[in-house]
Order: sequence, then structure tokens, then C-alpha cells
Amino acid sequence: MGAQRGHILKLVLSQGALLAGAGICVGLILAAVTAPAIATRLYGIRAIDPIVFLAVPLILFAISFAASYIPARRAAKVMPVVPCEKDEPD
Repeated sequence: MGAQRGHILKLVLSQGALLAGAGICVGLILAAVTAPAIATRLYGIRAIDPIVFLAVPLILFAISFAASYIPARRAAKVMPVVPCEKDEPD
């Protein structure tokens, strides 16, 4: 109650960015650790490709930002003092 729209957007986006960042970091670490084991099965491709290790996390972060921004914008539009239609007595 009483939160500004900007604060709601910031809260939801920061939580989404924190989760996405943690997941991306864990994924990068696991990919780097398992890359040598996978390298024997790759033909003509290096196991640790810097372009892939930069592009994929950026794309994933952009998707997670959009996935957080759309619900955050919708949540910021809700007026908390307006009763819901189902809350009204018959």
C-alpha cells in the first residue's frame, strides 16, 4: 500500500535480475567445468568459445528482463484502493 509505480517496477525488476544473474553465473561455471569433457565429442568447434560464452548469457538476461518487465508494468498499474469485482457483496 502506498508504493510508487517506480518503486514497484524497481523491486520486481531487481528481483528478476538477481535470479537471472545467479542462474547465468551458475550456468557459466558449470559450462566451463564440463567443457573439457564435452570437447572430445565436438568436431571442429572449440569447447570454450568466447563468443558463445558472451552472447548466450546476454540473450538470456535480455529475455529474463522482458519476462520480468511485462508483469512488473502490469502490477504497477493496479490501484490497491479500488475493490475487486469479486469482493463486492451481492
